[in-house]
Amino acid sequence: QVELVELGGGLVQAGDSLRLSCVVSGLYFSTYAMGWFRQAPGKERDFVASISGSDGLTFREDSHDSVKGRFTISRDNAKNTVYLQMNSLKPEDTAVYYCAADRRYTEILSGRGVSYWGKGTLVTVSS
Repeated sequence: QVELVELGGGLVQAGDSLRLSCVVSGLYFSTYAMGWFRQAPGKERDFVASISGSDGLTFREDSHDSVKGRFTISRDNAKNTVYLQMNSLKPEDTAVYYCAADRRYTEILSGRGVSYWGKGTLVTVSS
């Protein structure tokens, strides 16, 4: 059974940092592309950042323009974990953050047809 568990959400102030973790079990983690998405209240779920797996021909990382220079995605294949380091947080970053896994990097980039999703963790940034 595949499971993605997001950890690390909470309430922080604007300008603070927070690191989210997503611990994955039940699949061959290193071969999967991983991504972070977020859904703010009343809005659709949006792409935040992605990182390729070892199945890809080349290593890739991508992030949404709104978080470039502030958020960094990384992975530790030995720990079956993907991270999202979030710095200089803003109130508009408030959302439920979801972890996603798929063998195909294109699915992670688009957010469509993703094989596995976590249940999400809430990040609230106060002004």
